[in-house]
Amino acid sequence: MGHTLIICEKPTASKSIAEALSDGKPTKRGEEGSKASWYEFERDGHKFVSVPAVGHLFNLKQTGKGWDYPNFDVEWVPSFKASVAAAFSEPYFRNIEKLAKDAGDVVIATDYDDEGEVIGFNILRFILGRKDASRMRFSTMTKTELIESYLHAEKALNKNLIEAGMARHYLDWYYGINLTRALTNAIKKSAKRFRILSTGRVQGPTLHMLAKHERKIKAFKSAPFWEIALKVKKGKEELTAEYCKDKVWKEEEAAKIAKKAGSGAALVMSVEKKAMTQSPPKPYNTTSLLSDIYRYFGYSPQQGLSIAESLYQSGYISYPRTSSEKLPPDINYRKIITMISKQREYARDSAALLAKELKPVEGARSDSAHPAIYPSGETPVRAGDKQKKVYDLIVRRFLSCFGEPAKRESQKVVLDASGEKFILHGKRTIEAGWLAIYGKYAQREDAALPAMSKGDTLTVVKAESLAKETQPPARYSQGSVLKEMEEKSLGTKATRAQILQILYDRGYLIGKSIEVTELGQQLADILEKNVPDVVSEKLTKMFEGMMEDIELGKEKRENVLNEARKELEKLSASFKKKEEKIGDELTKAVIATQDRQSILGTCKQCGGTLKVHKLWRTGKRFVGCSGYKKGCRTGFPLPREGTIISTDKECGECKTPIIHVYAQGRRPFRMCLDINCITKKDWLDKNRLKQAKQESIAASKEAEKLRCTCGKGMKSQRALTMHRKKEGHQ
Repeated sequence: MGHTLIICEKPTASKSIAEALSDGKPTKRGEEGSKASWYEFERDGHKFVSVPAVGHLFNLKQTGKGWDYPNFDVEWVPSFKASVAAAFSEPYFRNIEKLAKDAGDVVIATDYDDEGEVIGFNILRFILGRKDASRMRFSTMTKTELIESYLHAEKALNKNLIEAGMARHYLDWYYGINLTRALTNAIKKSAKRFRILSTGRVQGPTLHMLAKHERKIKAFKSAPFWEIALKVKKGKEELTAEYCKDKVWKEEEAAKIAKKAGSGAALVMSVEKKAMTQSPPKPYNTTSLLSDIYRYFGYSPQQGLSIAESLYQSGYISYPRTSSEKLPPDINYRKIITMISKQREYARDSAALLAKELKPVEGARSDSAHPAIYPSGETPVRAGDKQKKVYDLIVRRFLSCFGEPAKRESQKVVLDASGEKFILHGKRTIEAGWLAIYGKYAQREDAALPAMSKGDTLTVVKAESLAKETQPPARYSQGSVLKEMEEKSLGTKATRAQILQILYDRGYLIGKSIEVTELGQQLADILEKNVPDVVSEKLTKMFEGMMEDIELGKEKRENVLNEARKELEKLSASFKKKEEKIGDELTKAVIATQDRQSILGTCKQCGGTLKVHKLWRTGKRFVGCSGYKKGCRTGFPLPREGTIISTDKECGECKTPIIHVYAQGRRPFRMCLDINCITKKDWLDKNRLKQAKQESIAASKEAEKLRCTCGKGMKSQRALTMHRKKEGHQ
């Protein structure tokens, strides 16, 4: 009988499972010169091999050629054959192919969700030629749970999960490929240029949702109003009371009220105290965790998910892709908290919880595959700063769920200041309860008022009217938009962060406070006007519901895909009727966006326009001034990678334009153009500073090159283009 082959989703999982199940120390194996490896070990005298994939080893690809739409002819092929970007996956594919030859029993140990089930199922049928296998199911990668998962492995894969996962892959291919082709073909037909614009089943409605909000912000007209603040003294303590109306719309009226209120003493008319109880928070699911990671640490949802995934793979937290807000008793609360208590920073809070009955607060959402996110109890030994921060947040949230309710008191004191009514507000914590456990993440506001009684007289220090303006609706943050997507059933717990990242990568969104770019706004508007079903939240929600029904065994995959094909055929027919019109509008939007993005500001030396230039030969970018013909040598280097967008703002120190830089997979940042500016003192080391200065000098020289009178004596546009390439001009 051959070895037992355990198929894992990632290399770290392969190692963890081998170490957990082995009677001794597992042996690492691999082809010479390859990073892809596997582990061999023995258990109860039998040989095992734990081998990893690297996510999906198979993807959907069109069976024929052509760029027409709609097209539904697809097949599963090895990922490295489907995309050049997936070439790294081939050694992992070959390892499984090789090890499958002598395999006896096969165990699937990929992540337990629809994606993990599809990964395992495709490897089974396409590489091993099998229809089914045993299934390890676990929510943490601790040794104890992995052993339990192996000993009580399920006899077969979850067919409903496979069907739901397969349906999602087909749907995303159908919508993503066909809609992207429609947009790209429209531009090609209109402008005779090839420019890929993408959208998809969830991308379209998400962008449209954000674009609608952007329109509200842009259309908002601020109106002036005045607030009146009354500063009073109670003993030695100075307090600020608010006018009974939060806004006064006439300046003269506000000035009159302030003058009157400041002319005498303030009498306490009433004192009202109200007790409040704050329940502990719900456990984290994926959306709430990623929202809080962004809120407290500023990591994008995609970054946050990557950090949480690394903690899971290391065995420190449970599976981070879950909709659940529930913590079932079988995870053993007492055992986990006892283990956590051995970590010094959580010892006191854990000890207090262990002294009472453990019953967590839970939310309404559930997930059949995994519970809410919780710490495993294992102490992190090899964790970076980002991992430590996220781990601390998860531990404190978990412990807080078992805490006592917090008791707070609000205070409201009504004052009469020469016939005008003002209000003092105060808050204080009576019993901290779970707030003390949650610590810095609780962010409670305590502003207790001194003791006061009806009839007390307070000294008026001054009264003043403050000019204000009404503010537009707040922008979504990268955290709050995930919650909005969840409410509208846009995407899943596993895909929302990725969808948001794609919208950034396409240049449709910028900024931490999400701003829709001109291209993103135009694309959303054009789709809404011409093919509204592409951005329909209702349609997307319908398909999400159908896929949930597949997972529950209430719906068939083929029925859902048939419905999708009908919708896309109808949508494509509608699109083709307006293809030229849509193409014209998209082309204008693309050109306008490119022009806008290339202009960064005004040159302080000569008043010319600072524009982005790119060298044909090297691909380097730099900023040059339009005044080069008059001898202006202003030039600045630019980052080699990423989308560069003007912020229409100026640096307070060097007075050069501030740009927004967004590179795929990296945290976006803002910077001014002057490499010598004092604002760069802390984020440029000496070597980078030296290199940047050299690039700055080179940029000035490139700006000087542009003084060449290109075009003079050239007989054709082709000759002019060739000359510019040769000289290194844009």
